Amino acid sequence: MLKEFKEFAMRGNVVDLAVGIIIGGAFGKIVDSLVKDVIMPPIGLVLGNVDFSNLFLVLKDGNKAAGPYETLKAAQDAGAVSINFGVFFNVLISFIIVAFAVFLLIKGINRMKREEAAAPAAAEPAPTPEEVVLLREIRDSLKSRN
Repeated sequence: MLKEFKEFAMRGNVVDLAVGIIIGGAFGKIVDSLVKDVIMPPIGLVLGNVDFSNLFLVLKDGNKAAGPYETLKAAQDAGAVSINFGVFFNVLISFIIVAFAVFLLIKGINRMKREEAAAPAAAEPAPTPEEVVLLREIRDSLKSRN
């Protein structure tokens, strides 16, 4: 049973999947940082110094301290119940970026497959069967006698 598991785990598809998951996780962190640290600050600046990660709506004040809360962290630390639409907006933008990147990747793979299918394989012609070679020799021999 251990041998079968080892064979399964070392198959190309499983290893490729593991590599894809690891790279995907790293890519997700890069996109998350891109959204939080590069894209959202200028958008917040244009909209009047809004920090999207701190956009929230308090549904119920916390047990530890009453609102209003200046930051989402302060609301969470106080135990407030809130709708965190700013965080959702950041995650939504991250998703759109990742989905677009995957779309471009799949589009490129499909284009390469189409080009590969359209280009005929430059294979050598099959060797002529021995019978055909003999018949040609007989034909050529008969032509040379006439």
